[in-house]
Amino acid sequence: MKNMHTISAQDAAAIREKLKTTKNKTACRRLEAVALLGEGKTPEEVANIKKYSAKHVRNLRLHYHQEGLDSLGSDGRRGGNHRLMKPEEAAAFLKQYEEQAREGKMLTVEEIAKALDKQTGKERKSLSTTYSFLHSHGWRKVMPRSKHPSKASDEEVEASKKLRVP
Repeated sequence: MKNMHTISAQDAAAIREKLKTTKNKTACRRLEAVALLGEGKTPEEVANIKKYSAKHVRNLRLHYHQEGLDSLGSDGRRGGNHRLMKPEEAAAFLKQYEEQAREGKMLTVEEIAKALDKQTGKERKSLSTTYSFLHSHGWRKVMPRSKHPSKASDEEVEASKKLRVP
């Protein structure tokens, strides 16, 4: 079966021009691999030169044909703000729980997580996102203790009261 995704010498020249302005090391390796394909090398030869697998080189070529030159030049990382909501929205969301906390009511992360999922329209299986969200807004995990861990039993306390001399 003949390869439908060949890269021309003109494409290779355009890729070499892009290489001059690219500062990301990984992106440079990918661009050079595709440029070598356009200069007549086979995927196996390029794989040996760039220390990639031949399959990865073929995937780079396919990616280049499907999404263009700019897709190879990116480092694959997402940029920008990935917060759940804007700071003003988060403050308004947390205000209702802050009032409950000030009144001494018990709040659970599960309860806040359900409301957060409803607010953002995303359902999460883990509570870690909610914990991170709360931490980023200055909240901390506080659990009430029914008694001090080192406290003696009620019987021991009563017995010690009887031993005291006024």
